[in-house]
Amino acid sequence: MKKIKATKLKMTQIWKGNAMVAVSPLRLADPADADEVKEGDLVKVTGFIKGHGFQGPVKRYSFAGGPKTHGQKNRYRAPGSIGSTAPQRVLPGRKMAGHMGTNKKTILNMSVADVQKEKGLVLLKGSVPGKTSAKVSFTKLS
Repeated sequence: MKKIKATKLKMTQIWKGNAMVAVSPLRLADPADADEVKEGDLVKVTGFIKGHGFQGPVKRYSFAGGPKTHGQKNRYRAPGSIGSTAPQRVLPGRKMAGHMGTNKKTILNMSVADVQKEKGLVLLKGSVPGKTSAKVSFTKLS
């Protein structure tokens, strides 16, 4: 299948019959690619998720943090223990603070809600990974 490149626009909604449908509009890099897909097709969408910068373990991995009482001071969002004393090092793979986001994400079986050939837009049902104006690519599933 052909990979189609597009730019994500601000999410919106359209009316289909009596129901409101949340859609993510994609502006095609080449408007001629609008002939490749039609309403009701299933597509696979790939993009990069939003970046969140350097984050601590509470936000990055949903750690609980420490207690607020019982003699604790300034330990509310601390990660806790980072391993036993026997290896005398931190073992690889330990969940710690660090860079969060900007990972590649692929969503399968997204439905095409509408194709507007004259505007070069494809409207996909649901949300597409990435921030507004992010580059995404999608392919039609057979």
